[in-house]
Amino acid sequence: MSVEHVQALAAEIRQQVARAVVGQETTVDLMLIALFARGHILLEGPPGTAKTLLAHCFARALGLQFGRIQFTPDLMPGDIIGANLFNFQTSQFSLTRGPIFTEVLLADEINRTPPKTQAALLEAMQERTVTIDGESLALSDHFTVVATQNPIEQQGVYPLPEAQLDRFLFKQTIDYPNAEEERKIIARHGARIAAVAPEDWGVEPVANATRLGQASVAVAAVRLVDDVIDYILRLIRATRGVADLESGASPRAGAMLAGAARARAAIDGRDFVIPDDVKAIAPALLRHRLILSPAAEIDGRTVEQVVASIIESIEAPR
Repeated sequence: MSVEHVQALAAEIRQQVARAVVGQETTVDLMLIALFARGHILLEGPPGTAKTLLAHCFARALGLQFGRIQFTPDLMPGDIIGANLFNFQTSQFSLTRGPIFTEVLLADEINRTPPKTQAALLEAMQERTVTIDGESLALSDHFTVVATQNPIEQQGVYPLPEAQLDRFLFKQTIDYPNAEEERKIIARHGARIAAVAPEDWGVEPVANATRLGQASVAVAAVRLVDDVIDYILRLIRATRGVADLESGASPRAGAMLAGAARARAAIDGRDFVIPDDVKAIAPALLRHRLILSPAAEIDGRTVEQVVASIIESIEAPR
């Protein structure tokens, strides 16, 4: 598959998702980049901003199996990955697979469950395998986590540890729609109060596992010249020497940024990465990996402001 085919496939997926979801074009593009770069995405936004609908429609358009886990304080790791249960009729243990055995997994309100349960996703997100009683079980090659969290509520939540956050390629902040988009939402969805399946909105599969695999191969072949590699390196290392940051980005962040930039270039129909690819996705890739210093928090600085200043300070190759 050529990058032109990747671009066309991305356009088809966008078109299908837009049948049900109003706006959210940037978020859909980040989800596509995460998919083709074999990464995961964390969506943070208030309730009612179509995070769940977006994930469901995305999976439907991809032609992949969709699964959902509603994270709660009493959720246990076995509820996610499954367990070997004793069958009294056969006097043997049999494997009961958990909901993680899917292709697109919606981890809804992931910060409502304790760290021990959150950690059940670590191996799956990094290696696409799950270990149950010492046995390693493979997940789908297209296994993608779309996690959500609500930034408003602080009661009964467990902030994701840095190791968990670092497994997400992107963290996208979803805000309320503008007035024009909200009017379209009211007009389109106002007649249906209950949740409606994506297919009821006309969302149809336009991809499959084979096409997505070919797209990932095409993305991996996108050229990344030395000047752009050095640019990514300077950006990542610059996050470690800023007074406003207590913790900078890891080497994994640099590798992920390179892979995501390749995916963005392919979606744009190019077989080479340009600095604008890096600039466009750097905020979503870095915002959850950087920790503000106490002084910066007191001054009212945000991670987004610090990232913007770093990007502005690093000269891009021409």
